[in-house]
Amino acid sequence: MNPHIDSQLPHLALTRPTRLSRLKNRRKLWLKIHLWLGLSAGAMLLVVGLTGSILVFWQELDGQLNPDMHQVQAAPEGRQAYRPLQELVLAADRAMPGPAKRSTIYYPRDEGLAFWFFYEVPTKNTENHTEESDSWNVFVNPYTAQVTGVRLWASANNVFDNGLISFIFQLHYSVLLSWDSGSWIVGVIGILAFISVLTGLIVWWPLTGKWRQALVIKRRASSGRFNYDLHKTSGIYLFIVLLAVLVSGVYFNFGEQFRWLIDQFSLTTPLDKFQSTPLPGMAPVTLDEAIARSNVAYPEGRLYWFTVPDSRTGVYTLTQHIDFGWIFNGRRQIVLDQYSGDILYVADPLAGRAGNVFIQWQWPLHSGQALRMPGRIMVLLSGIGCAVLFGTGVIRWLQKRQAQHRSDKAKIEVARILHKRMDVQKHFGDF
Repeated sequence: MNPHIDSQLPHLALTRPTRLSRLKNRRKLWLKIHLWLGLSAGAMLLVVGLTGSILVFWQELDGQLNPDMHQVQAAPEGRQAYRPLQELVLAADRAMPGPAKRSTIYYPRDEGLAFWFFYEVPTKNTENHTEESDSWNVFVNPYTAQVTGVRLWASANNVFDNGLISFIFQLHYSVLLSWDSGSWIVGVIGILAFISVLTGLIVWWPLTGKWRQALVIKRRASSGRFNYDLHKTSGIYLFIVLLAVLVSGVYFNFGEQFRWLIDQFSLTTPLDKFQSTPLPGMAPVTLDEAIARSNVAYPEGRLYWFTVPDSRTGVYTLTQHIDFGWIFNGRRQIVLDQYSGDILYVADPLAGRAGNVFIQWQWPLHSGQALRMPGRIMVLLSGIGCAVLFGTGVIRWLQKRQAQHRSDKAKIEVARILHKRMDVQKHFGDF
């Protein structure tokens, strides 16, 4: 044996237990942080998570709830029989009650659906007497250019006037409060939840290397152990999805601040900075022409939603879904000048500055569209997982409190008995 190594063996034998003890003590601190973050943000996250699970399939659900508006009789020729899209826009414009500003227009997901138009209609808030906007929907049959339905989507005055899916959206993004205050609250909850998930990983990490035990639910375990195993396994298996959903959720609630942070590393390009240049004597290109030009430049994309200019300097913004092979799916946005039809900018998920690419992936990640149907199901499960994590976390906390309470009572009882014995001994000692 090497005498130098022999002299180090006692030191090495002591070092590992000491280091493990230090890590365990440090983990206790992280456990406290994880606990209080979970208790403070968990209830709100439960609401946001469950509503988010529903909204993964918001278009399909709204279609089932309102089939008369959404569903149309498809022509044998399919989309080739669509009326000119500009005609559909004009039909939707005429159906709006009073002055309205065009917003998002959803292209039908299949041949048996109507075009889904969103409009912003100015209104006065009855509580604070400020100018706000109601959101309205118009549905147009693409084969006949006939309006199949008009409805109020989101009221500025009374959230209970909204349709079910719109109500769930407002509950998800702003917990039924005004956008400014509600979105701020949900954004902060998202940040706290993000930190909680990271601290949960630290607390879960098996310091002794027992990975199998850390990744499974123990069979025939007690209810307390089952609850603990369910909490840790739910968290670890949903870890990546939860991080992606939480980061993208913070982006949607703190868009301006989020962009500022990204800009410190890589400058981003907001789409609303682009404007069309009016040309004397030149009429704007039609929506059909704008889409045709984008399809020539980017034929592999599938139109998902778009905006149509309703001012002299407005632009066409066309949003495409792109299949990258297997189940991967991205989002590309194309901005065109309404007069020349020239492409002003393309926000691509795989090209351009890193900041822009990062921003382009936020909606596909938040909605699960990045992995198509499997991704949407994972996001749905992550929302349910928020409820499971909160419920099992609260139960675990209560179990520990009860155990601590029993332990404190036992200590008090032992101390009482010892004190009584000492009194007896002292009493007899006096004789």
